[in-house]
Amino acid sequence: MRLDKFLKVSRLIKRRTIANEACDAGRVTINDKVAKASTKVKVGDIIEIAFGNKTVKARVLALADTSKKEEAKELFELI
Repeated sequence: MRLDKFLKVSRLIKRRTIANEACDAGRVTINDKVAKASTKVKVGDIIEIAFGNKTVKARVLALADTSKKEEAKELFELI
């Protein structure tokens, strides 16, 4: 699954276009490597997102094409 789509489906970032912009700006890393929006995400990857002065780190637990708000939290765990 593409990184930008995972960020949207998991609700880590609300919109896919914003996820794309964050990736293009170099604020998203997967396993300590800067990632493009098209980078493939797999279970076990550690995603780090820089929001201004705050950083969010999450481990991918599952992949899903769609998810409801309640189910989105089950796709990742915050570290």
